Amino acid sequence: MASASDPVKDLADEPVDHRFKGLPPDAQTDGLTVGQLAAQRRDLHTGGFTTPVLTLDADALEHNLTALGTYSARHGLAFAPHGKTCMAPQLFRRQLDHGAWGITVAMPHQARVCRAFGIRTIFLANELVDAPALRWVADELAADPGFRFVCYVDSVRGVELMDAALHGHDAVLDVVLELGAGAEGRTGLRTDAECQAVAEAVAASPALRLAGVAGYEATMPGADADTVRAWLRRLTALAADLDKQGLFTGTGLDEVIVSAGGSEWFDAVAEVFAEIPQLSLPVLPLLRSGAYVSHDHGWYSGLTPFNRVPDEGGLLPAFRLWTQVVSRPTPGQAFVNAGKRDIAYDLGLPAVLAVRGARDGIERAAAGIRVTKLSDQHAWIETDPDATALEVGDWVCLGMAHPCTIFEKWPLIPVVEADGTVTDYVRTFF
Repeated sequence: MASASDPVKDLADEPVDHRFKGLPPDAQTDGLTVGQLAAQRRDLHTGGFTTPVLTLDADALEHNLTALGTYSARHGLAFAPHGKTCMAPQLFRRQLDHGAWGITVAMPHQARVCRAFGIRTIFLANELVDAPALRWVADELAADPGFRFVCYVDSVRGVELMDAALHGHDAVLDVVLELGAGAEGRTGLRTDAECQAVAEAVAASPALRLAGVAGYEATMPGADADTVRAWLRRLTALAADLDKQGLFTGTGLDEVIVSAGGSEWFDAVAEVFAEIPQLSLPVLPLLRSGAYVSHDHGWYSGLTPFNRVPDEGGLLPAFRLWTQVVSRPTPGQAFVNAGKRDIAYDLGLPAVLAVRGARDGIERAAAGIRVTKLSDQHAWIETDPDATALEVGDWVCLGMAHPCTIFEKWPLIPVVEADGTVTDYVRTFF
């Protein structure tokens, strides 16, 4: 009997073609698959790649995957990294290999991507009230007894919509109360009375099971160490109160989920979750950081908790966007061939990291060179009089902020070793 196909490994069988920016044109001409191109181990700069081309540093990726896996294990945290950051099944697989409990998503279509690539445990960090999506989840649960799905609930109306959509389905959907991060936070319940009302509505629903509590602290305006810890203690107190009322027992539940933690405050999550009192069932303290996998230049590099607890580890920026100088109209100005279509810019302009001379192939530090503006397909670069030499044809390396909006612009990303050899390609699904 033929063995079952592995959808992650099958990504290597995709043809290299016009869908993928920056890849060598001759790879399509020669009819290569992604796996065959990877096997050729081409050099990024001399192997036919066109600019702009986004790359991931192989060593930084492995370092970051190990760092959060190790941190979570050290602090007794389960880990469900937020998959919406990268939407890359190959990276999901590696996150699971590094000990992740499951994958977090934000939207139903992201959950469908996860299921298409064999993810068995999904945490949807949103209230799910779309009837077709709910019925799809119910069908998946019914078809696969090993599939675990959990989502937020933050309103009685949401409970009503879930009930209506799941009527006639045998599957029972696990939900966690979402506690809003302060009065001016994003989604989530604000008051104790609202939490109680929604918890009671879930308990009365034949289609739902209350599985715990959750939230996301980073949406709290002006969040700092004190306000985040106070909110986390409110979250854990909510779990204890619901447990005291017996709302988790007698439902077949094996554990109570208590979940929080993006990429900015996982140190506070580890500290407060270590204080969770004993409940009637074991507690699953669940961290959901996502941006860590690639880290970045300029935003999360300044926010990561590892800056506060350096003895616990650290992260490395994995992205490099290689562009090319296409115009040098004045001594103080240059333009490279990447703009808003290629560059994440919602959390700041990119930083110029290096210049690789077109004449000699030597990579130099990019002193005195900065990006000042972006057009759709160009970055505007300003150069100081004593800046690193820059001429048309040179390759310019940019570092960007915000992994979520970097990954989404690139459907296939070369993974590059320290010596410039491209050894793999990461496929994204946005």
